[in-house]
Amino acid sequence: MVSYLPLRAPATPGRRLTATKELPMKSKLLVSAAMISLALNLAPAFAQEGTWQMGTPMPEPQSENSSAVVGNQWFVIGGIDVPEVMPVGTVVMYDENTKTWSKRAAMPEPAHHTATVAYDGKVYVFGGFVGKPGTKEWQPTADAFVYDPKTDGWSKLLPMPTARGAAAAVVLDGKIYVVGGAHAHEHGRDMKEPLWADVPNIVGRTVEVYDPASNTWTMRAPMQTGRNHFLAAAVGGKIYAIDGRIGLPFVTKSDVTDLVEEYDPKSDSWTYKGRSPTPRGGVSGSAYGGKIYVTGGEYQDPAGKRTFWALEAYDPAADTWQTLPHMQIARHGFVAGFIGSEFHVAGGSFQSDGMPGINAQMNTHEFYTVPR
Repeated sequence: MVSYLPLRAPATPGRRLTATKELPMKSKLLVSAAMISLALNLAPAFAQEGTWQMGTPMPEPQSENSSAVVGNQWFVIGGIDVPEVMPVGTVVMYDENTKTWSKRAAMPEPAHHTATVAYDGKVYVFGGFVGKPGTKEWQPTADAFVYDPKTDGWSKLLPMPTARGAAAAVVLDGKIYVVGGAHAHEHGRDMKEPLWADVPNIVGRTVEVYDPASNTWTMRAPMQTGRNHFLAAAVGGKIYAIDGRIGLPFVTKSDVTDLVEEYDPKSDSWTYKGRSPTPRGGVSGSAYGGKIYVTGGEYQDPAGKRTFWALEAYDPAADTWQTLPHMQIARHGFVAGFIGSEFHVAGGSFQSDGMPGINAQMNTHEFYTVPR
């Protein structure tokens, strides 16, 4: 397991990213090995406000998964198996009280790129990509499940109207909004056709709302910009969609956006709110104290591959961004969540699109304590 630190600081607010020179591969791996050795030998520390510290490593490397926090417990769901690049149903839980990880009941259906959120003491999991039987292909799924931490058991819910993966799930006013994501081929006769990097796919603007009380779905106004691998969070009674991939769900064939959109449930409408400091996909984050914390991610262009360590906070009330201390290890395809005032991140991959012969997945876990 290795990690890669980028060669430049996070982007300055209001500026788009420009190409930067990368280290030769041999140098990257030497830096990576040294950093990961240091990280894994540091014992979990007491929280120091405004700083990143290493936490207890996950039981095994994981990436392209999702997570939700229930009380002082953080549940990490599914992901991708390397080197087979197929979905897994692994579920692990981090207990903040004991600073330990433990395995929980596996998902009923292995999946990666699911949309996951906590509501009323339970963990809701929607869609994702699943394996196509008899092949090594992925296909989007509409399946939905709920996990009960008290019983360590899963129950199946009414499927989503639209099969998709790499979407985002947000709780607002007792309902769960599943936003965006990647659908099946535009030319497909069957919505369960596999996804391929070099074939057009639907990067959706879809917004579907699940009611846990009635186990029903309703449609809402679509986003203005279709996106996947993005962050969505609710603050002040509204939903915000930030960054993500556009064009295709695959990093090698897609572009990224820095557009921020705001959804108002009263008018059932989306409005552009400007741009984030760092255009990227494969990003993660969470809301806390009226702000949305956004970190990590990846981007590729002819100049090279980049994985980000930037941490930025968006204040919707003031419509402003703040650049904060960056993560110790750059990553994408990882999980993030708040346990109290601690912003935890874990897993993911250190290299955009991976590297031949190298497992870029990580089990590293770090956290940032928000100053009071």
